[in-house]
Amino acid sequence: MGRKVKKPKKTKQKKKAVKKAEDSSLPPRVWRPDVDRLEEGEELQCHPSAYNALHAFHIGWPCLSFDILRDSLGQARTNFPHTVYCVAGTQAENAPSNSIAIFKMQNISGKKRDPEKVNADGSDTDSESSDSDEDDEEEGSGSGVPVLQIRRVSHQGCVNRIRAMQQNPHICASWADTGHVQIWDVSAHLNSLAHADTESVNGESHAVLQPPLVKFGGHKDEGYALDWSPLVPGRLVSGDCKNCIHLWEPASGSTWNIDANPLVGHRASVEDLQWSPTEPDVFASCSVDGTIAIWDIRTGKAPVLSMEAHKADVNVISWNSLASCMLASGCDDGTFSIRDLRLLKTANPVVASFEYHKHPITSIEWGPNESFMLAVSSADNQLTIWDLSLERDQEEEAEFKARVGGQANAPEDLPPQLLFVHQGQKDLKELHWHKQIPGMIMSTAADGFNVLMPSNIDAALPANSPQC
Repeated sequence: MGRKVKKPKKTKQKKKAVKKAEDSSLPPRVWRPDVDRLEEGEELQCHPSAYNALHAFHIGWPCLSFDILRDSLGQARTNFPHTVYCVAGTQAENAPSNSIAIFKMQNISGKKRDPEKVNADGSDTDSESSDSDEDDEEEGSGSGVPVLQIRRVSHQGCVNRIRAMQQNPHICASWADTGHVQIWDVSAHLNSLAHADTESVNGESHAVLQPPLVKFGGHKDEGYALDWSPLVPGRLVSGDCKNCIHLWEPASGSTWNIDANPLVGHRASVEDLQWSPTEPDVFASCSVDGTIAIWDIRTGKAPVLSMEAHKADVNVISWNSLASCMLASGCDDGTFSIRDLRLLKTANPVVASFEYHKHPITSIEWGPNESFMLAVSSADNQLTIWDLSLERDQEEEAEFKARVGGQANAPEDLPPQLLFVHQGQKDLKELHWHKQIPGMIMSTAADGFNVLMPSNIDAALPANSPQC
């Protein structure tokens, strides 16, 4: 898959003239990607009813990978304005310019008409749009533009992937294009952000020189696969482009025992790794060789099971934390599939497969609050959200059509499980749900980050989420 950002450029602030519709009396209509075509002079506009919140920002250089950090601001937060903490790794044009960015974005308000372009100093990119902010916001949803504050740590080489430990989010692991995996303690920077005064924003802070806790050079090539165990604090796996996986076991708060003898079960690059949400010794891997493997670290250096998963590179996988029998995978040919791991030995484990996207799948992640919700990003510049509990109901469609006087028809060319399509970013690379803010998704692309909360995503937490 094409992992790198093509010709990375540092984002600059530009004023953009927005062409207004010549006839504002025309009713809005939904534009379907790869189905509808834009006529000359037409442009896409985001309807304000589509999002509860939508904001755009960047931190300078593009970021191939990021992670949302668990914070102490509360679980299941539903009231605006919101605050989020993240860590991200840059893809700078010059290697010495790379850094790990630890940032806080606060005053994320709801019901914005247009994405707010927020500079690293907290100011609004397009001053013209601020005139309508007050009219577009709902009462109690917050006001003004989001405030972005950043701290930076110098990083040798581009950051291919970065992940924060769930149990101790101040501990982060980074994969560098130099072939090194490093562990970082960013607690001092998080503390600085937590106590930072929004009146004196220091968004463009210089990168500090900080040694990593661990720097491992035992991989034979650079890589992208990296995952912390959700059950055993400090346990980590890293996979490289030469098909090798190394297991990291915590020895203390700041040291790890790294097995020098890799786990080998793929014929080509290991693209992604995911620990089981219920079994502390089990993880899954996917590869350019088209396979998915299941590993048990107690049984040796080979996988306990390997399956042909896709006809091309398997780029990404996601293990469902609420229904632990479900594993999702995304392929380089644009398809993504859902497997029921209970059926591995008895039948075809694929319970759903979708061919909606026409370009490589770059990220896939199950929703943290509902076991049937899935988010997918693709190189076709679309981020899609899927509700796998939905099925087409002909009787219900006929009743609805009768109520509206025959003015609505279900699209024949779109899957009924497709709940939402988000666009506007170029070269999408990675997405994550916010586990503490129901319905919030963040995504990174060549032109920066988006924070979005689609209006048709139910933010209610399930009372109980049964395990498989």
